Amino acid sequence: MSKIAFVFPGQGAQSVGMGKDVYEANPASREIFELANRVLGYSLTDIIFNGPEEVLKQTIHTQPALMTVSYALYTALAERGIRPDYLAGHSLGEYSALAVAGVMSFEDAVATVRKRGEYMEAAVPKGQGAMAAVLGAGREQLGALCDDISAFRAPVEMANINCPGQIAISGSADGVQAVVERGKEAGAKRVILLEVSGPFHSSLMKPAADQLSDAFDHVSMQDAQIPIVSNVSAQAEQEAGRIRQLLVEQVCSPVLWEDSIRYMIGQGVDTFIELGSGTVLAGLIKKIDRSVKVVSINSLESLEVFQLQA
Repeated sequence: MSKIAFVFPGQGAQSVGMGKDVYEANPASREIFELANRVLGYSLTDIIFNGPEEVLKQTIHTQPALMTVSYALYTALAERGIRPDYLAGHSLGEYSALAVAGVMSFEDAVATVRKRGEYMEAAVPKGQGAMAAVLGAGREQLGALCDDISAFRAPVEMANINCPGQIAISGSADGVQAVVERGKEAGAKRVILLEVSGPFHSSLMKPAADQLSDAFDHVSMQDAQIPIVSNVSAQAEQEAGRIRQLLVEQVCSPVLWEDSIRYMIGQGVDTFIELGSGTVLAGLIKKIDRSVKVVSINSLESLEVFQLQA
C-alpha cells in the first residue's frame, strides 16, 4: 500500500513574498501567520512579504519565517483531509514536523526556533566559522579528509549529508578553507563556500545546543502522533523525551538527510510532499531515488494543482 511523507525545508529555502498568496486566500493559513506575529511580538509577516532580503536572511528571522510558511501551507492542505504516514524536516524544517505531529504547539515551536536562531548566531564570533558545499566527493573519503584536517590544522566536519554527491561541511573558517584547497583528495569536483552566519551542525555549535536544552525546560512536549524521522538518527521517533534529546543534538550533529529519505522509502513511502518555500528538498529526493513521486507545495497555485490531481 502506498505511503506518504510530508517533508519541510530548512534555512536557505527562504524568499521574500513566500506564502503571501496562501495568506490572502486561506483564512486558516492567515491565522497561522497572525499567530506567529502575536507570539514573537513583531510583524514577522511584514518581513516575509516585504523584506528586505537582508533582514529576512538573518537567522533570527529566517527560522521562524520558514517554519510559519511551511505550517501555513500544511494547514491549507490538512483541510483536504490528507494525512501523512511519516514526517521529516531538513534541520530547521524538523520543527514544522514537530508541530504537525503534535509534539509541541505551533506557538511553542515558532518561539523556540526564534531562540534557536539567536543561539546559533551567537555561538561563534562572526568570521570565525564557515560552511561549504562539496560536490562529487565520496562520503567516506570526505569524512576521512575532514578528520585529517581537524587533527592537524583546524576543526571541520560533515554537516549535511544531502544526497549522493552533495555534502555540506562546517567548522572553523581555516578548516573549511583547507577542504576548499584539498577537496580533490576526496574526489570533489567543486567546493563552494556558503553564505551563512555560522558553522551550523558542527561541534562548534555546542554552546547553542546547551542553551536550547535549557529553553526546552519551559516547553511542553508530547509523544508524536505521526512518526518523525530524525535528522540525527535517520529513524522514526515518537517518544517525547527521545525527540527532545535528538533536537538538542541536532544543532551540532550532521543532518542525515539522504539516510532519512532512504529509511522512509524502505518503510514503503513512495510519495513525498514538500511543504514550504522553494523546491530544494524535491531536488535532493530525486537525486536519492528517481522512482519515487515528489510534489512541492510552495504556493496557492501548486496547492490547487495538487488537489486536482489527488
